[in-house]
Amino acid sequence: MSGGPRATEVGDRTLGRVHGMRDAFIDFVSRLCRVESPTDHPDTQSEVHAILEPAFRELDYDVRIIRGLKSGNHLLAVPRVRSRRSPFQLLMGHSDTVWPIGTLGRMPVCVEGDRLRGPGTLDMKGGLGMIVFALRVLRDMDMVPTVAPVVFVNADEETGSPDSKRHVVRLAKASNRALVLEPALGPSGLIKTARKGVGNFEVVVRGKAAHAGLDPEAGASAILEISHVIQELDLLNEPSKGTTLNVGLVKGGTRPNVVAAEAIASVDVRVTSSDHGRRIEERMSAIEPVNQDVAIEVHGAIRVPPLERTPRNVTLWKEARQRGGDLGLVLDHGLAGGGSDGNTTSLYTATLDGLGCVGDGAHADHEHIELTASLDRCALLARLLMSPALAES
Repeated sequence: MSGGPRATEVGDRTLGRVHGMRDAFIDFVSRLCRVESPTDHPDTQSEVHAILEPAFRELDYDVRIIRGLKSGNHLLAVPRVRSRRSPFQLLMGHSDTVWPIGTLGRMPVCVEGDRLRGPGTLDMKGGLGMIVFALRVLRDMDMVPTVAPVVFVNADEETGSPDSKRHVVRLAKASNRALVLEPALGPSGLIKTARKGVGNFEVVVRGKAAHAGLDPEAGASAILEISHVIQELDLLNEPSKGTTLNVGLVKGGTRPNVVAAEAIASVDVRVTSSDHGRRIEERMSAIEPVNQDVAIEVHGAIRVPPLERTPRNVTLWKEARQRGGDLGLVLDHGLAGGGSDGNTTSLYTATLDGLGCVGDGAHADHEHIELTASLDRCALLARLLMSPALAES
């Protein structure tokens, strides 16, 4: 993370202030991670809020808890002193994790050398800690962003934000930019300037049942037909363009001695551009059966749009790289295969993703953050929050 350009005076001061808070940062993130908050236990999100809310209030923020209709509640933190006519920047994070209740029993939160280990450390309670500590650094240095930071923490990101997406859209539409505190990409800590869009499809094949021994010719096998469909879907893969399709689940038939009347294939699709997504949707809906006695239905769509390197997103990336230079950091960027709320905010405002902690093992037993590199990233966030408003494009 370090090296390259020489840090400026303000960069040195910011780094010094952030790294001076190392023990407090470890304690804060550890407390967040010791609250087990899987998406499917909505009430647990409030326990995360119980830690975040006083931290934001101490920073002179008003905190509003937004009731989740089908998920846990969401948290919105807004500076008490802010002109409603002035632009704001949106800081995005989520309080839910993929880890079930009881995981701490076998994966305790602990510090090992320069690493903080435990469920949710990287994805993404470390990122929530970064938001709080970047704002503390600015307060302690008497630095006030000209673009007010507004924080939204949702409770259902790990399942695609079905309940909170309307709030994400509303805030993104009104914001000057969105900074998403998802983990950095890979061990070198790449900023995520692109993410693949995600589609979920179900292909249903309806054939005709018959006795496999007495009268097989009277039947039309849905399983045989879906085997043709799967091969046709495989031809839609274009890995060089970032378009991939995976048939991850197939089911069909009732008994070995019955010609299958129905078969279903579940398909995961990843695309790097909206154009690729539209082409996949069109080609999947145009699939024709080999056996004309069989009917094919295709359900689904690209449900998460890709985060693309739009001109405004590239402008924000260049700003981050310059701010990293103030700290003596050399930053690089990359493409992530999974989606996040950044895919949504990018449709409406300049977005930069992967600004959170550096580490490894998101959703895996070895989940951890690298403390020194993550504190460097916290300093980067503080510097980036001081950037002027981006010109509208």
